[in-house]
Amino acid sequence: MNGVIKLSNIYVNYGKQNVLENINFQVNELDFIGIIGPNGAGKSTLLKTLLGLITPKSGQISIMNYPVSQGRKYIGYVPQVLEFDRAFPILVEDVVRMGRLSKSHLFKSYNRKDEEIVTHCLEQVGMIKLRNRPIGELSGGERQRVYIARALASQPSILLLDEPTANIDSKIQNNIYELLKELNEYITILLISHDLAAISTYVKTIACLNRTLHYHQDKIITSQMIQETYQCPIDLIAHGIPHRILPEHNS
Repeated sequence: MNGVIKLSNIYVNYGKQNVLENINFQVNELDFIGIIGPNGAGKSTLLKTLLGLITPKSGQISIMNYPVSQGRKYIGYVPQVLEFDRAFPILVEDVVRMGRLSKSHLFKSYNRKDEEIVTHCLEQVGMIKLRNRPIGELSGGERQRVYIARALASQPSILLLDEPTANIDSKIQNNIYELLKELNEYITILLISHDLAAISTYVKTIACLNRTLHYHQDKIITSQMIQETYQCPIDLIAHGIPHRILPEHNS
């Protein structure tokens, strides 16, 4: 399989504390992987390490067979929380246009190709009719679609999303997951979420992270997986859904 992201023996520290320990992980082309784990488990740290925002203490990372400094240009990123002044006069299309920013655009105007890409991305996420609306007037779900469009505007091969449906009602959550499922036809997706029900429905496989990472290349969530990841007893309730026990996590 074509590994678009490869992590080998990755350790990340904050001060003297290990946040990520011995991470060995490969993401293959057109994977749709959901990462679950408790707060403080290192999930956001993992994404930021892939983006080059955090430098690991040790280990090797390659993205599209390049080091992070070169490979991160292939990544689109939707962060967990985007705080902004709702009164700030910026339109939806201007937010998406930011995804076209690069060194070549710092002192140059956007061209016709940029505008075509912005329009296409807005169409992909179903926000084309609101392109001239101030983003501060949008609902949470609408804003999230705009942020996904902004990430798509860089024309990435890989999309990283950190809790993309946090604080959004369940109907809108499902719409966003359906959108990601469509995008996965041509983009590799790595997604962090606490919504176990949704993530087990839409992703192809699930990884468990709590400083160390366990990945079985499967999407079934069992009580054993949850207890070892969250380190506390948890009951799983299912209605007519068979569950299969996966192999034990090996250190």
